[in-house]
Amino acid sequence: MSRKGFHPESVSPGTRSVWAGEEEYLLQGSTQVPVVHSVSFGYENLEDWHEVALGKREGHIYSRITNPTVKVFEEKVRCLEGAEAAVSFATGMAAISASLFTFLSPGSRVVAIKDTYGGTNKLFLDFLPRFHVETVLCDTHDFAGIEAEMDQGCDLLYLETPTNPTLKVVDVERLSRAAHGQGGLVVVDNTFATPINQNPLNLGADLVIHSATKFLGGHADALGGIVCGPEELVRKVYHYREINGGTLHPMAAYLLLRGMKTLHLRVRQQNESALTIARWLESQPQVDRVYYPGLESHPHYETARKQMRGFGGVLSFSLEGGFDAVRSFLPHLRLAHLAANLGSVETVAGPPRTTSHVECTEEERRAMGIPEGLIRYSVGIEETEDLLADLKQALDRLPRRTGVSSGK
Repeated sequence: MSRKGFHPESVSPGTRSVWAGEEEYLLQGSTQVPVVHSVSFGYENLEDWHEVALGKREGHIYSRITNPTVKVFEEKVRCLEGAEAAVSFATGMAAISASLFTFLSPGSRVVAIKDTYGGTNKLFLDFLPRFHVETVLCDTHDFAGIEAEMDQGCDLLYLETPTNPTLKVVDVERLSRAAHGQGGLVVVDNTFATPINQNPLNLGADLVIHSATKFLGGHADALGGIVCGPEELVRKVYHYREINGGTLHPMAAYLLLRGMKTLHLRVRQQNESALTIARWLESQPQVDRVYYPGLESHPHYETARKQMRGFGGVLSFSLEGGFDAVRSFLPHLRLAHLAANLGSVETVAGPPRTTSHVECTEEERRAMGIPEGLIRYSVGIEETEDLLADLKQALDRLPRRTGVSSGK
């Protein structure tokens, strides 16, 4: 509780995104959280200094460990996810890596899905096996198959939903229950959904992760990551970060905080636009398939409806003609950055081979069900009608293909 008596749990998520975590750190009547660049924090009393250093009382010692501006960012996300604690990182991948290496040891067994972000996938394929951690990647749509693998042993279950870039949805509640039955820890990447649309902790997950670089910040000007969950677990992740040093910079924390003031407004617009665009793309002859959990045609539409309040601002679609069509189509978009990012106020588009799965070979992408003709389209906050018109003019420039069925 702040000195004004504000209780985050008493207001809606949109209001939390504006107010949560800030009041304690406003200085000398300021209405905005200051950026505290100080590396260290001094104490005149050695006993007070020692108690803060041991974590027995509030305070800051050294900004690699904690920082006032960073603390506010952590508190805001903690409130949005309904968690006991949160710890931030320099990037989303730092948050993911730290969570895995905190809880895994040689001989541990990880069960995960094939459809994770490319960098995460590389942790499972290349890095963890070097430390003698067994990793099993399951077909994302096969919930029974994932459960069967966990029956063979599961120290940690790693999920991402919706997935990047094919927007698959996993049943967090069902799979969390199965993992806990085996004594496993459940970690969920909630980046695509955002805490406005989905709260994995309420569905049974133990830890939830965000690449704050994406929707949380929303302006493509700051890197960051965060892990939320029970105090006991987050404390362990915090200790890993404290020693390994993947600390969020206070200026980045300030920019992320500023972006989060409008999180609920941005996500609301992006949800609405993405659904309208996905439905429109399904009717276009140049489009082979649309990937978006808000479509009734999505294989796990009912699961998405059950666990999500909105379906998110990212969709993907594959074009007839494969990567040649992608190469022809993308440069004609006028209202989209062709870049390796998502979740921004501006629309961003690109193929997995240069964005989410650039680290992977074409064979690895194919094994994950990612066609070379796929385009990831992160909807910004532009007017929906303008984005539709932009997509239409770019599609109309594609060469007409005859004698080819889209299978629709």
